[in-house]
Amino acid sequence: MRKLIVTEFISVDGIAEVEKLPSVTWNDEMNRFKEDELADSGAMLLGRTTYEIFAGSWPTETGDFADRFNALPKYVASTSLKALDWKPAELLKGPLPEAVRTLKQGSGGNIYVHGSLSVAQELLRHGPVDRVRLLSYPGTVGQGKPLFPAGEPVSLELISATPFSNGVVALEYAPVATKS
Repeated sequence: MRKLIVTEFISVDGIAEVEKLPSVTWNDEMNRFKEDELADSGAMLLGRTTYEIFAGSWPTETGDFADRFNALPKYVASTSLKALDWKPAELLKGPLPEAVRTLKQGSGGNIYVHGSLSVAQELLRHGPVDRVRLLSYPGTVGQGKPLFPAGEPVSLELISATPFSNGVVALEYAPVATKS
């Protein structure tokens, strides 16, 4: 079965708005982290906003990484989009957690949720997430959109933590099922 992996850039205080993150120099360690994710990816799952941002820039990018990234199947969670121009792409139908459970049963590599905070939050809330991969930037931002909303605890088991020379820490967690 395919795994669903949420991947985010995040501040130490949990804010996942890229434009608010502390400035760091992108380095080879971060490149390797993203290259490894791409090598493990069989598809992307994106919300409307992230899809539109990516579709507005990635198709014009060149090079091996861009070619592989652009070629990935994209599944888009949106009730307002009617057509998808960045191919291959498909709009998901029905409730998101059920649609994702069906995707996980399909063939192909793992499915990565890039950004797409509302999608990531809904899936963390409803259980189909297998891994959470974070690039934690060295600093706090104080306010903004958190990956983990207040009042919605998520139990996580640490799989790995790798500090990079620029102060970023690559973290991987597995959600822990809570007993009711």
